[in-house]
Amino acid sequence: MMLLLFIPIGITVNLAEKIGKILDNDVPFNEVALFYLDFTIYFANLLFPLFLFLSVIWFTSKLANNTEIVAFLSSGVSFSRFLRPYIYGAIIVAAFALILGMFLAPEASKGFNEFDYKYFKRGRKAVDDKNVYRQINDNDFIYVSNFNSKKKLGRDFTLEHIENNQLVTKITAASIQYIEKDTIYRLKNYVKRTVGEFDDIIVKESTKDTLFSFDAEDLTPVIYIAETLSYPELINFIEKEEARGSSNIGRYKLVLYRKWSLPVSIFILTIIAVAVSSIKRRGGMGVNLALGICIAMVFVFFDKVFGVMAQQSDFPPVIAVWFPNFIFGILAVYLLQNAKR
Repeated sequence: MMLLLFIPIGITVNLAEKIGKILDNDVPFNEVALFYLDFTIYFANLLFPLFLFLSVIWFTSKLANNTEIVAFLSSGVSFSRFLRPYIYGAIIVAAFALILGMFLAPEASKGFNEFDYKYFKRGRKAVDDKNVYRQINDNDFIYVSNFNSKKKLGRDFTLEHIENNQLVTKITAASIQYIEKDTIYRLKNYVKRTVGEFDDIIVKESTKDTLFSFDAEDLTPVIYIAETLSYPELINFIEKEEARGSSNIGRYKLVLYRKWSLPVSIFILTIIAVAVSSIKRRGGMGVNLALGICIAMVFVFFDKVFGVMAQQSDFPPVIAVWFPNFIFGILAVYLLQNAKR
């Protein structure tokens, strides 16, 4: 219910902000409708634990204000037994969140980001296309100074083949372009240098059509590509990117680990919510909700700060993802023991 109440508000606020760009770009109605469907799934997946948290606080505060929790515990029901239905509910919600995050949300994320960059972020690039350096297999390394994804054209191309830590062949070209019709690469001012024991063999051609073992899309994957892949696809993608020496591995692993940390945070936030709101307070439900919102804001703050650290530095993504859960897990245990007393 909390999600259903929030989603129309979220859509209305976003539409009010973007309506000018939508009208200026003459975006078809069906594309706008699909975008807001993706928008709903995308943000529902991100905010699932927080809305569950607020829902539990609201529901438990109602019980506490009606003195029903006192009646439960006075009749001999232990606090652990009182907590059990919440855990069952958290299991159901966490299972749904896990399936949503691993298989459904990636498809929504793809549609959301594609629409966003197409109409709302015109002029901003969705790819890192400057100084592209990639390892395409165990022995081959490529470099282009810049790559145009639309034209599939790269400048200052270099391919080095290395065996036993020694350079065997090196190919350079002023430009490389993928010819989709013929599925070949066309190199301008092609130079191939084969390193010999005593003398090097150099071959030069003004234009050279050839085949390579990499795809044009592999050179510059879009920034948000990890969010658009299902869990099995994401694991395979990260393995390839690690072998290629991608500079965005931290960002990709962050998305991978969050698929597991999000369901775990549901249990932690549920326990905190029950512990905080099961006590009858003088200010009633309002005090519990205010306290809950403050805790939720701190949780989001920790998650965002450590997420940015993992994306922009060498900070380990696994620590960035799990540290907020670890801190709030300790808080959950403390509040639960206090609530039992």
